[in-house]
This record gives sequence, structure tokens and C-alpha cells, in this order.
Amino acid sequence: MSLLQKVGVSAENLEPQETGKYIGKPISRVDGRAKVTGNAKYAAEFNVGTGILHGFVISSPIAKGKITAVNIRQALSQKGVLTVFTHLNVPGLAWFDRSYRDQDAPPGGSPFRPLQSDEILFSQQPIALVVAETFELARYAATLVHFEYEVKEELSVGLEQNLDKAKKPEKHRFPVPKPRGDAEKALKESAFTVEEDYYHGYEHHNPMEMFASTVIYGDDDRLTIYDKTQGVLNSQSYIKSVFGLSDDKARVISPFMGGGFGSGLRPQYQLYMAVLASLELKRSVKVVLTRQQMFSFGHRPATLQKIALGASADGKLQAIINKCVSETSTFEEYTENIVNWSGQMYQCDNVLLDHQLVPLDLYTPLDMRAPGGVTGMYALEIAIDELAVKAGIDPLEFRLMNYAEKDQNLDKPFSSKELRECYRQGAERFGWSKRNPQAGATVEGNNLVGWGVATGCWEANQMPSRAKAMLSADGKLTVGCATADIGTGTYTVMTQIAAEVLGVAMEDVLFKLGDSVLPMSPLQGGSWTMATVGSAVKLVCDDMKTKLFKLAKQLENSPFSNIKEEDVIFSDSRIQLKADTQKYLTFSEVLQKSEVNYLETDTTSLPNMLEQNKYSRFTHSAVFVEVKVDKDLGTVHVTRVVDAVAAGRIINTKTARSQILGGVVWGISMALHEDTVMDNNFGRFMNHNLAEYHVPVNADIKDIDVIFVEEHDDIVNPLGVKGLGEIGIVGVAAAVSNAIYHATGKRLRNLPMQLDQLL
Repeated sequence: MSLLQKVGVSAENLEPQETGKYIGKPISRVDGRAKVTGNAKYAAEFNVGTGILHGFVISSPIAKGKITAVNIRQALSQKGVLTVFTHLNVPGLAWFDRSYRDQDAPPGGSPFRPLQSDEILFSQQPIALVVAETFELARYAATLVHFEYEVKEELSVGLEQNLDKAKKPEKHRFPVPKPRGDAEKALKESAFTVEEDYYHGYEHHNPMEMFASTVIYGDDDRLTIYDKTQGVLNSQSYIKSVFGLSDDKARVISPFMGGGFGSGLRPQYQLYMAVLASLELKRSVKVVLTRQQMFSFGHRPATLQKIALGASADGKLQAIINKCVSETSTFEEYTENIVNWSGQMYQCDNVLLDHQLVPLDLYTPLDMRAPGGVTGMYALEIAIDELAVKAGIDPLEFRLMNYAEKDQNLDKPFSSKELRECYRQGAERFGWSKRNPQAGATVEGNNLVGWGVATGCWEANQMPSRAKAMLSADGKLTVGCATADIGTGTYTVMTQIAAEVLGVAMEDVLFKLGDSVLPMSPLQGGSWTMATVGSAVKLVCDDMKTKLFKLAKQLENSPFSNIKEEDVIFSDSRIQLKADTQKYLTFSEVLQKSEVNYLETDTTSLPNMLEQNKYSRFTHSAVFVEVKVDKDLGTVHVTRVVDAVAAGRIINTKTARSQILGGVVWGISMALHEDTVMDNNFGRFMNHNLAEYHVPVNADIKDIDVIFVEEHDDIVNPLGVKGLGEIGIVGVAAAVSNAIYHATGKRLRNLPMQLDQLL
């Protein structure tokens, strides 16, 4: 029996996914034209009215200490400079230490409050805001503000240099499962073992759009705030709490976002400073951070994992031990779901997991695409590969031999899991059966060729959300929700769902988002937007159908007077009988004959936790990578990637593929390019620019093949969808590392993997 036959289910046995007129189709983005023509406006591009002021943030040059003196006289002497805000002249604020908490499970501790103290907690801490008539003047005047400092010599910024300070978090956002079995004893008794350290350093989000807030000051202190954020309600909640404002005094709008990747989950300090200046000066104010300042808040935390695995002589996992240490700030406890994956991904009865934190003199880390998952899976999937090699078993076959049929962490079945089919289809497309098992044996010219595989996994969650809909007498449908579109295609897929469910043309649907006056939605993060907002849109359109049908039944000589709703079809902006589609009423006819100008409805969509909590709900993938390594120079090129993903129902195959492509590119970047360099003496990230913080360019990216594996899931949400934002990056770095080993015989366990490690 061949390896591919061993994988399991064949594609022919899978029922094809249901598609509709719009759902499941590769529809281009409805906002695409606005973006490519420049009509899509971002936070810094709103210039409503005249006389808008500009703020420029001054950042601390020291990492730890105290401000002892401030001199702003020279800056204020410049014509056109209105004021300089520092900790000495900022008025009292409404907030208390815990008066505002982020929507997205914030870190414990005391959040950093800008301009509220003379204490310096981290390098590049915002310590002043210069406000002037023009941006250039504000930037120049910032150079004329002089500070004196008392520098504290004791500085803790390197994770590996401060491991002796590691401690368990007081409250972990993702509680570590209790030990099962006796992992240490099982490890000692195992025929094959691996015990290694896996490290990756600080990594920064670096979206193309800088963080910016434009505050338009209106009558009666009413503010319209254009903010770069992944959740307008989050930013609004923050501003209300800080300044004691009501909903109608602080409207937050964010129609487009030029990349977030998690950096917009928490309100960043330019929002606070722009609102502060606007309220104090009673003028409209814009504050935009510089690229260097984009390195002054949040990042993927530096992490060290010590993993020990044991297998029996026949290749069955006997023991898994994963002990992790990651960084946090001195004022907050930031935790991620890093080690839990090791207890869930493979069948093993002896598991010991641990996660500790090291407080450093840096800003608090921040969720970054697939937080915790991409970190934990990279280490686990390299270790699994190492154990397979020691056991003399093909790495793909080893994973199949230890396949988890249920989530042992929670002792629950999976709501759906087509990972076996991901392995099968990915291996077949990639040509894995032709792989020479001998490391370093495949050569093309001056290149060593290697093939690697790794598994990906991410949560499939649904959150509460609301949506509203309005159908006008001309047949146009408007649907609204306060969610975001950070580039993922939210405008498009929600338009598809609304058009499909109500039975109207997509061009007759307008989906509104990114405005705090719209119905409640959680932050756009966690890969839950499609499941969450999509379910709310489906529900509100279903409710619209019911209301529309009731109106139709009440019309004089209605063809539906004695008909139930389940006996009609909503299609082509008509209500028509299933039994006789020639009997119909158009939506416009129903409203006009009812003398109704428009029909409105709003609904609240809640996850069915009673049913969902019986299952473990995840998206899975299998990533296959080919690398070519120059024998003389050690340079690594990823020449081919096949990523097979099981993510439930796919709403839009075009935008879905784009999500996976972006994730794979970032996985390659994480593996080979991205490295934030810290100066441990100054506590500063030194390469805080795009010239020295390396990311892939077009020449670095070759063939990426995406496969969506059929997967049906009636548990995760009413649409049967699973998110795609995170799963594309998970497993890629590990697959690259495993491919490098296959090419060279050298095992690289630190990210990023650099050529000097191969020379």
C-alpha cells in the first residue's frame, strides 16, 4: 500500500460543497475600484473642513528612567506652533487605571497611559505632542523641545539574558492544560527521543499604512474621529472612558485599513493624543505616527521553547513536553496560546506543558497574525520532523501514524477535521511520493534541494454580533454592521451573503461597516469575522425575508395568501412559488402596493454555545515546501509551496485564496527575513525602518498553490464557515526549516533562519 493510499479518505468520496449564485464563487472585491483609483480614504486622508491642525509625537530616547526637566519655550516661539503637550500640562482625565479594557481579552496589569507621568518605561515612549498649523512645522518644532532625564542603569530587555526572572503569569488568557499521564517517565522509556530549544525573536507587524487619527471638531464638542483600527467600537469605548464622553460626542469611523495584522486590536497612542489636542484647542487635529514610531508599541513576543518528544520503536508518540518562556512588559502580563497546541495536535497519553513570562523594559507585546499558534506550531512541527527522522519514518507518514482523532486537551471530538484529506491532496499535488528520504541527496546544479512538510491549525470561533438591514421600495438593500475590513474582503463576502440569502443582485446590495453608529460587532481578529458577522448578516436577511413575506401575504389578491414561507423562493428580487415560479411578486411591488417606502430590521446573532461547547472547533492545513540552498553561499530560496486547507464552507474562492497566499508569504518572511534587532544596552529596536527590517519582495516569492479541501461543519456557525486570516501562516516556517534540513542535513531551530547558520 502506498503512502497516499494510507492517508485515508479519497476526494471522490467527499460530497461537493454547496454553492449558490454568489456564495462559493470567485467574485472580485466590491471595493476594488475605490482602492485602485484612490477613492478609498484611510484615516490620515480625511481633511473635512479647513484649518486642520497637525500633531507630531516626540519619543523618548531612553528606555528606563525619569524626565527631570522640560523646556518648550523655543518650540512655542515658532509662528504657527499652538502648543506642546507634556506630562506637565495635560489636564486631569476621566479614566481610572482599569476604567477601560480592550474587547479582545486584554493583558492583566496596568495599561500604559501616555503623558500621565514623568516615568519612562520603554524606549520610544511618547513623551510629548507638538501641535502646529502644518505637519512640517510640528515636526521641526519637535526638534526644539528639550528634555533632561535621570537614566536608570538597570535595564532588562533581552529574553535570553533574563531567563532567571521567569515566572508563571498571575492570570493566563489561555490556561495551560493540566499534565496527563507521566511525560517525564514516558520520555525516559522511549526508544527515540528529541530534546531541543526553539527560539524566535521580536517580530513587528509593519503594515503599509501608518497609525493615524484625524479628529474633526464639531459643535458642542462633538467629535468625528477617523481612526486606523480593527474595531471602531473598541476605539470609541477607549475615548469615552478616557475623556468621559458619551456615544454621541465621539463617533469613530474607519472605512478602510491599510493592513493591521493585529496591531490595530488595541487603540494606539496617536488616537488619545489627537482627541486630547482637539478637545483642548477646540480645533480639528490630525496625528500620524512615523515608520520609526510604528516600532514603539506591540510586537510578536520573543519566545524560547524547550521541547522534548519520545516515540516507541514503531513510531508512536509516547511523551510530549513543551516548556515555554516568553516576554511581557513590566506593567502588563501578556500571554499567548503557545504550548497548548502540543497537547492537542497528535495522539499522546503523556503530556506536560508549561508557560512562563519574563517581564522586560519594553512595551507590552501585541497579538500578531496567528498569535501563539504560529509560535507554538513552528517549534512543535520541527520537533515532530526531527523525531520522525530519528525513528526512520517518512515525516508525513509519522504524522499520520500519530493522528489525533479527538482533542485530548479538552477530551472532546472535533466538530470537523479533514486534515487527513489535506495531507493526501497536498502530498499528491506536491509530488511527495517522489521524495528521496536521504538528506542532502537531491542536487540541481549548485543547489541542494529539500522538501519539507508541516501541519497548521487555528481556532474556528464565532462571537456575538448584530446587523441591520433596510430594503427600499426600489429594491435596493442596505446592510450594516460596525465590523472592519482590514484588507480581508469583508465588504465583498458580506455583500455576497446578503445577496444570496435575500435573493437580490449583488449590485443592488450596499454593505456598510467601520462606523460606531452601526450595530455592534467584535474586533476584526481571531479569524472569526466571517463566522461572526456573516452569521449576523444571514440572520438579518432571513428576518427581512420573513417580514417581506408577511407584507406580501396581506396584499389584496396575493398569490401567497394561503402559502407558508417555506413554500416560496426568494430569487431575482422576487417572491415566487416553488411549485409554480410564474406566480410571483417583485420586492418592489410588495413594498409599493403596501405603501411602504422601506422595510427595516435588525437582529442579534449569538453562537449556539450549548451545542458548540460539546466540540473542539479548528481549521487545519498541511503545508508542503520546496527549498533550494546554494552550496557555496548558503542562500535559501523557497521555490514551491502547496498549502492544503480545510476551512469549512468557502464563501469566496478568490478572496479566500488571497488570504492563504498572504499568510504563506508572511510565513516565508517569518522563516527567512524578519528580524527585529535589539540593542540590549539602550533597550531600543535598532532597525526600526523598512530599509533594514527585511520583508520579502516579489523576487523572493515563487509558486504558491492553494487547495481548499471539502469540509462540512454544521456545528461551528449557521454558515458552516471557518476563518482563513490566520491559518495561512501557521506551519509555513516549520515546513521551510524541515525542507532546509532535507536539503542540507542541518537543522535550524531559530527564527529567522539565516545563511550564516548554513555556511
